[in-house]
Amino acid sequence: MGEEKKSSAGVKYYRLAEIEKQNSFKSTWIIIHNKVYDVTKFLEEHPGGEEVLREQAGGNATESFEDVGHSTDAREM
Repeated sequence: MGEEKKSSAGVKYYRLAEIEKQNSFKSTWIIIHNKVYDVTKFLEEHPGGEEVLREQAGGNATESFEDVGHSTDAREM
């Protein structure tokens, strides 16, 4: 990705503009607690339906994630 940066620990950093572009059927990314997740392959498996993830695609989903009250198992997923 164009704006990808790596720290010495191997952590990748992205600009928000780069994440915002990942909002399609081919690539769906969301941010939860300042971590970027590629949920593209998880869309069909999401228990709440893929629409829930698509609404948050390319942006910060932390508040929505916390509002739902995910279980410990869901958080580990």
